[in-house]
Amino acid sequence: MARPKSDERRSAIMAAAVRVIASQGLSAPTAAMAKEAGVSSGSLFTYFDTKADLFNALYLALKEEMAATALQGLPVESDVRAQMFQIWRNWVRWTAAFPDKRKALAQLTVSDDITPATRDAAQRATAGMAAFIERSRKDGPMANVPLAFVGSLMNGIAESTIDFMIADPARADEHCVCGFDALWRVIA
Repeated sequence: MARPKSDERRSAIMAAAVRVIASQGLSAPTAAMAKEAGVSSGSLFTYFDTKADLFNALYLALKEEMAATALQGLPVESDVRAQMFQIWRNWVRWTAAFPDKRKALAQLTVSDDITPATRDAAQRATAGMAAFIERSRKDGPMANVPLAFVGSLMNGIAESTIDFMIADPARADEHCVCGFDALWRVIA
């Protein structure tokens, strides 16, 4: 009789995969991920049928975590700029605080192993963030360009902001505000 699957073991495998992908890339063997998680390779494949299945689960989990964090503590009674700033601040702080997750997510985002179904699920997970971006840009210069283009611009500004926050932690809050001001000028 097979042992029941453990949520803790699954979480340990996913956390180990983040660390291994961040340090070794997507081509790292699953054996390295299993070893990092403290499980056998066979145990890893009890939870994920293939390496691609692990990658898809991890990509979606990271997107869901990022989106949930970004939407925390929204000032409901505030204007759209204040709400968008809260999303921005949460997003860049999460990303700066978890550099391995940032690296792993960047690699998974461009991986051919991530299925269209998983990308659709990630898009649904980040729909709340997208709704605020839409509200922010509705009367601005980016009102009529594809949302994906706006998202790419936003990501570029965020990556620069995060790099400065990490390199200069004493001024991280200042860099966060400056990055948002630049973003706001672009989209609103």
